Amino acid sequence: MTELEPTRRWLVAVLLFVLRTGLRSCCARFPGVTTAVFVALFAVTPASIAGSKDNLTVARQLNEAFVEVAEKISPAVVVITVVQRAPTNSFTGDEKPALQATPDRPSPRRFHRQPRYDDDDPLIGKVSGIIIRENGYIITNGHVVEDAERIDVRLHDGRAFKGTVRGIDSISDVAVIKIETNGLPVAPLADSSKTRVGEFAIAVGSPYSLDYSLTFGHVSAKGRSHIMNGDVSTLDQDFIQTDANINPGNSGGPLVNIEGEVIGINTLIRGLHTGIGFAIPSSLAKEVAEKLISDGKFTRAWLGIGIRGYRTAGYDDEHIEGVEHGVIVQQILPDGPASASELLSMDVIIAVDGKSVTTAQELRGEVRLKPVGKAVTLDVIRKGKALKIQVKPAAYLQSSAT
Repeated sequence: MTELEPTRRWLVAVLLFVLRTGLRSCCARFPGVTTAVFVALFAVTPASIAGSKDNLTVARQLNEAFVEVAEKISPAVVVITVVQRAPTNSFTGDEKPALQATPDRPSPRRFHRQPRYDDDDPLIGKVSGIIIRENGYIITNGHVVEDAERIDVRLHDGRAFKGTVRGIDSISDVAVIKIETNGLPVAPLADSSKTRVGEFAIAVGSPYSLDYSLTFGHVSAKGRSHIMNGDVSTLDQDFIQTDANINPGNSGGPLVNIEGEVIGINTLIRGLHTGIGFAIPSSLAKEVAEKLISDGKFTRAWLGIGIRGYRTAGYDDEHIEGVEHGVIVQQILPDGPASASELLSMDVIIAVDGKSVTTAQELRGEVRLKPVGKAVTLDVIRKGKALKIQVKPAAYLQSSAT
């Protein structure tokens, strides 16, 4: 052992103490810096770290992993500047719509917009998007480009293009825009169904015009619904929740895992600086985007029923005999496809074409891509009896239920 090594150990111990104290303070002020990262890096004692090079190696590897994610995903992220038509309810006086876009039950509608104080001022927003095809197709949020008069797209390498809207699906809040170029870097889209709560989640975007900002946190939850304003039964809600810092300008940008794969499209937040953000799962976004690219629209099959998950509806075995999981039919719309079937209110749907469903969103997901007019078989529990009922889905109507 050299004479310098004991001194070096003391220096490392002091440094770790400072880092621990600083990180605790930082975590308290900024929710995106999570305690789990602190535990992962510094949970061991100063003495054990000072005596081991392995811990520093692990820290360096984690550090390098984040650097690699930034280098991998950033070239496939774009900055989108949108000029929109003036809304009917213009903002005046001291209102600051960019800050008012995050009530307790948020709507993403104004998430990206900048303050507008005069009726004659254009409504301009800077947001984000993700390149999904090398020939210029970009996925972003529907509310980002809705009513757009002009769309300007800037790439990571500085090149700028005029963008055109290929299609918008307002139900999922997914949109695809197109720029005329080729050979672009493409973001890898992960199978978001395999994403696990607790995984690292890294957001890239242009918050407050700070282009290509990267923040990180974790996947806080999956399958979040009842998030946006409006009739929740009509909205295709299946959000990934994250505590990665998301702010106005991140909308439409990627939420990625530690492999640099897109697991979600950042969409909305619940209050500024709360550490509560939501992203559209990448699998749903990909499903919708492919149809928007090929057809210019997304035709969604529906059954015409109002539903709630059995567990979330507050029922139990005493109320519905023989039911352990499934989706309760609360309403059958008079003019909907299911009205012509044998399905009844208070039936519990447990499977669609043999595939089990336990939540309302799972049922919507199973029905969504079914061919319109071709019967699906529903496994149903009615008063303790198992039934098979066929329903022919129709094309989704914006004002309908499921």
